[in-house]
Amino acid sequence: MKYLIVGLGNIGSEYHETRHNIGFMVLDALAKASNIVFKDGRYGATTTLSLKGRQLLLLKPSTYMNLSGNAVRYWMQQEKIPLENVLVIVDDLALPLGSLRLKGKGSDAGHNGLKHIAATLGTQNYARLKFGIGNDFPKGGQIDYVLGHFSSEDLTALQDRLETAGDIIKSFCLAGLNITMNQFNNK
Repeated sequence: MKYLIVGLGNIGSEYHETRHNIGFMVLDALAKASNIVFKDGRYGATTTLSLKGRQLLLLKPSTYMNLSGNAVRYWMQQEKIPLENVLVIVDDLALPLGSLRLKGKGSDAGHNGLKHIAATLGTQNYARLKFGIGNDFPKGGQIDYVLGHFSSEDLTALQDRLETAGDIIKSFCLAGLNITMNQFNNK
């Protein structure tokens, strides 16, 4: 069984460890813990994690956030991965910093990466792991906040949440969406 695990973010050093790149950070932490390395390829950097007979293709799109659907569609088709085996990791302003919520479908909630994925795939019925980045910004400051860097204190506090996100990804692939939501969404 193959799974496509997509961490949303923007490429380039100026975006490294920004709030909008939490999807990249989750996949980087999972890859590091698994001793695997990303390599650049078509539409993004990829690596494969073998997990109890399952193949997890980890993808960090190189299309920039607003065109993420192109990378998702390409790798789904290339690897023949069905929609129910796709999981997208995304930053979420509506959740407190470090909160994690797994959902089987939903709206894009104004997130341009999710909006483009839904438009490209023609559906919003794909799993997503929302990673809370908080919303501590003044009126009109959303873009600067989302594209801003985490403080060193926040980065330290997020380390165990990045590990938990990796556990959620593994559980999604091994136990399925519903069991994983029941196990992790209440924590």
